[in-house]
Order: sequence, then structure tokens, then C-alpha cells
Amino acid sequence: MTPEEFLGGLGSAKLLAIIRGSEAQAAVRTAVTLVEEGFEYLEVSLNTVEAADVITAIQAEVGAAAFIGAGTVLTRDDVARVAAAGAQFIVTPALAPSVVEAVRLDLPVLAGSFTPTEVYSAMDRGVTAIKLFPASFGGPRYLSALRDPFPDVPFVPVGGVDQGAAVDYLSRGALGVGVGSPLIGDAASGGDLAALRSRARQFLSAAGLQ
Repeated sequence: MTPEEFLGGLGSAKLLAIIRGSEAQAAVRTAVTLVEEGFEYLEVSLNTVEAADVITAIQAEVGAAAFIGAGTVLTRDDVARVAAAGAQFIVTPALAPSVVEAVRLDLPVLAGSFTPTEVYSAMDRGVTAIKLFPASFGGPRYLSALRDPFPDVPFVPVGGVDQGAAVDYLSRGALGVGVGSPLIGDAASGGDLAALRSRARQFLSAAGLQ
């Protein structure tokens, strides 16, 4: 997947599910459940137990039905490891060395930034989009303030995004939103998949995708 394809696809899908869990098989089941419900973009945080193996396993289960990326990618070695595992994009919490390596490999990268200076620096390095993080610190109004000087920058708010905030961010011009614990709950650590399905449908409905 090229950076351009990533932008177009996430712009249509709107929701990026962020999976972080303490049980590898539960994380895989969580991903499969989300894809079954209609999610097309999933990020597996490297904080997840056996994260690289989880990425490979999810790819084997869902095939072309969804795009699987890696999150909390910080180093050049992290990039090599997750790319070998099959990650189709990476997500970082900051302007880490992983950003330069992903750009070099033409791997779509959603780079964590918060201040105007960080946003400018990230785009100058050739990132695909900005992960506005932690989005909850400034909220939807802060996204609007950033888009005034950066109207063409693709922003993806991440951090504390519940259904209401997701709708607000999208209405203010976000490319998409990253949704973690308000969606995943405890599913990726062995929790209730039926409850996950219910939350997934609510998020998809809120985003106008159902």
C-alpha cells in the first residue's frame, strides 16, 4: 500500500482501531471480530504481547479484507521487524527515528505530533499523515485551531476518542480518528467479544458507516 492509497482508504474508512492487549490470541480474535463487523484499518501496538506474531496472524486470518499496521513504532529496528511481520503502515507516538526509516521505505507513516512546530516538522520529513496525540488534551476545538494554519495537512486524532468525540473530530475535517480503549475495552486481553461487537457497531453507526 502506498502512502497515497493509505490516505484515500483511511479517508473513506474514517476509523482506525487501535489494539493493545496482554494476550496474543485474544488480540488476534479482537482484530478478526472488528473486521467481521466492518472495520478496515487496524493498528496493533507494539505494547501488545507478541505483537509481530499477532500482526502476521491477523493478516493470515483476514487477508485483503483489512489493512493491518503497527503502532508505538519508535526505532529503525522496530520498522524492519514490523515490516517483516507484514505491517502495511506504521504509527508512532512522536517524531522518532522510525519516522525517517518508514519514509525511506515508502511505508505509510502516521506520525505522532501535537504542537504546530511538531506538525510542521513531521510534514517536512515526508510523513503520510499526522497522528494528533494526545488529542484529548486539546479536544476537537484544538483540531480546528491547527487546521487554520495547516488546512491541507491530514490529521488523525488519537487518544480518548469516544463516539461523540469521533463525530466531532470528523465534522471538523479530520481525515479519520484512531479509537482505542473506548472501542476495544478488555477484548484484547481476553474480554467479552460480544460486547466488542456491540461497541464496534455503535462506532460505525456514529461515523455514518452503517
